[in-house]
Amino acid sequence: MTDTHPIHIAVIVGSTREGRYADVIADWFLARAGQRTDITIDVLDLARIELPPTFTRSRTPGLTDFLDRLGAADAFVVITPEYNHSYPASLKHAVDFANIEWHRKPLAFVSYGGVSGGLRAVEHLRQVFAERHAFGIRDTVSFHNPWPQFGEDGELRDAAATAAAEEAVRLMLDDLVWWATALRAARLAAASEDAAAA
Repeated sequence: MTDTHPIHIAVIVGSTREGRYADVIADWFLARAGQRTDITIDVLDLARIELPPTFTRSRTPGLTDFLDRLGAADAFVVITPEYNHSYPASLKHAVDFANIEWHRKPLAFVSYGGVSGGLRAVEHLRQVFAERHAFGIRDTVSFHNPWPQFGEDGELRDAAATAAAEEAVRLMLDDLVWWATALRAARLAAASEDAAAA
């Protein structure tokens, strides 16, 4: 069975910190990703999603909506800062609430931070998502010390930096779409086999 619909990507904005820089990074990335015709995008901004403050199995409206939107995705892009050599607690809280919604799906990372560009946060997240049976692709987009690099218009000031970052987005999304297409087909095939055996 083949599904030719565009790949549906849930973009998760992981920071909930007051004064966060995530909005600049997310808006820049979404402007590029939104130009593609082979994907559709649903933005899940953890600062605007009402997840329960404590870990619970009770399905609050906010949690139900969050899990439904994750479950509908073919792939994920996680936008994360690096705080104290790792990722935000708000992101771990959100990841742990979901389970099968992550299974057998690929994800990619857009990170930002100081000298490491958020890559230490990404390496920690790879281990967490592996436990959720999600596959983190190799290519990432990272911004090292981004604060002086972006202008008030939300665009990178330097043309060479813009070209490099946009190429990184293209490579990352190309690979994410490839894996998402292959894994979606595999999930559909497995579901058909399970239905036939039932």
